[in-house]
This record gives sequence, structure tokens and C-alpha cells, in this order.
Amino acid sequence: MITSGFPFLRPRRLRRNENIRRLVRENRINHDDLIYPIFVRYGENVVEEVPSMPGVFRYSVDKVADAVKEVRDLGIPAVIIFGIPEHKDEVGSDTWSDEGIVQKTLRVLKKEVPEMYLITDVCFCEYTSHGHCGVLHDHEVDNDATLENLQKQVVSHAQNGADMVAPSGMMDGMVRSIRIALDDAGFSHIPIMAYSAKFASAFYGPFRDAAESAPSFGDRRSYQMDPANSREALKEVLMDVQEGADVVMVKPALTYLDIITKVKENTLLPVCAYNVSGEYSMVKAAGKLGWIDEKKVMLESLISMKRAGADIIITYFAKEVAEMINRGEV
Repeated sequence: MITSGFPFLRPRRLRRNENIRRLVRENRINHDDLIYPIFVRYGENVVEEVPSMPGVFRYSVDKVADAVKEVRDLGIPAVIIFGIPEHKDEVGSDTWSDEGIVQKTLRVLKKEVPEMYLITDVCFCEYTSHGHCGVLHDHEVDNDATLENLQKQVVSHAQNGADMVAPSGMMDGMVRSIRIALDDAGFSHIPIMAYSAKFASAFYGPFRDAAESAPSFGDRRSYQMDPANSREALKEVLMDVQEGADVVMVKPALTYLDIITKVKENTLLPVCAYNVSGEYSMVKAAGKLGWIDEKKVMLESLISMKRAGADIIITYFAKEVAEMINRGEV
């Protein structure tokens, strides 16, 4: 016979209906968590869907403001810009040209959508003829030569209206070099969001389709991190903190939730998780086939990043999530 009051502790009391579940919910997704990636390419009157990323588009400069206005109107505070130039060369010189694709985009967006916070991805893979993230020497990326070009790139971005720069190439010393360049050019107020723990992941495939950035030979394992390493990830993050990063990032997100937690527990800086293209496309593909409830899996994935410790999430789902929030479905 079960006696009165047994069991005494009943966690189910706080799960009984949606109202009480809402009251005790520990983590939530809201507009202020989200950054939406924007792909901008050369040409005119271009709005083209990325084949491997349903719902994600590449825009020409003359069309990008309309796309960003849509993001703004949904309540999302920031976008991160990825450029696809018309001409590529060995060093990616489009990245520091005033007529570069990102620079043109920044000027248009600052004029047309001045309230949007503009972050620029700072790298070279989309801009080099070989598809690697820096200057090559004997088929290897020359770290220190690449740092000099990164300095030119970030100053040009800042001069054309970037609110934040986000170096993603995993070069040693990149944060310190960028901080020095920005400060010396009079941009000490521009923050750096470092791709601090960026792993050499198989989940980047659709992005390379979107950004036309696949390497022409080899891979990026000599500069991006080994997926097997967690202590090294924390080392990379703490180095970037010491060098002057303002925000640190873990990329990818879903298979690196343990890394997000380690970073959150060991730094006082805001932590960003990049919900990358492969993570997005897998959900979209399985949802299209009817194998999963796409919206529920999307939300569960994003809340797992928050639960792990992410303060900010870069995600291709940002517009869909914002629409759900606006409808009161989240």
C-alpha cells in the first residue's frame, strides 16, 4: 500500500500544463540571441537560392538591402556578411579593396538599413583562386603573411561601415594583429568576434556551395582544429581572450555542445555558437522527407545551444525562428 504523501518529491507538478512549464523554463530563444548570415555576390538583380540550403539565398548588392530589411522587420538585430567576388586572385585582394563586394555591401546597408548591426566575416577562402584561407607558400598557408593581409582587410571593412569584424581563418595571432590594426587606424571602438574554436568539420559542405569557397586542393586541417580535441579548443579560446577578443565563437555547434559549455565556464566573454550549414541542411532535408517535425527539431537544436551556454547563435534558421516568436509559438 502506498502511504499518503509518497512520493514526497514530484517534479511532474511543474510540468502539468503549458503555463507552468513556461513559468519554470530555464532557457529560451528570443530575437536578441540571433544573427542571420547574408551571402552577397557580384552581378545585378540576383536573388538565387542555394541548391543545398533551401530557403537561403545569394543576393547581388542591389538586392541585399531588401533582404536585410526583412531581417530587421522580423526583429533580428544583426547580420553577418559573406562576400562572393567576381574576380579571385592568389591573395584575395578583393577583401581590402574599396570596390570589394563586402565594402560595397556595407555602404549600401549603412545607407538603407542604418539600424542593422553589420558584422563582417574576415577570411580569404571565398576570395582566393585556390580557396584556402590565406597566402600560400609551397602549398601551405603562410600564417604571418596572412596576418598582414587580415590587417588590411579589417581596416577596409571598418572604413566602409562594419560594426564588428569576425576573423574565421584560425591563423595564430590573428586577434592580436587585427586589434593592433584597428586601433592604429582609429577604430578602437570596433569589436572582434573571433572564430576561436573552429573545427575542421564535415558539416561545412553546403556553405562552401553557397560561398563558392571549396579549396582547389587539399583541405584545411593544418589550420582548423581537429574534431577530437577539447582541451586544445579551450587553449585557442583563452589565447584569443588574451589577445583582445570581445566575443568568442565555437563552430560548429550541435556536435560541439561540450566545447560551448567548457568555453562558457572558463571565460567571462559572450559566447557565440555557429549553427552551421550542414546542421541546417540536414534538418531541412529530413523535414522535406517527412522523417522529422522540422520546426520542433529546429527549436530543440537551438535551445540545446542555449542550454550548453551560448549567448549568441548564428543560424540560417534565424528568420524562421523570429517569425515563430512573433506569432507567439516559441
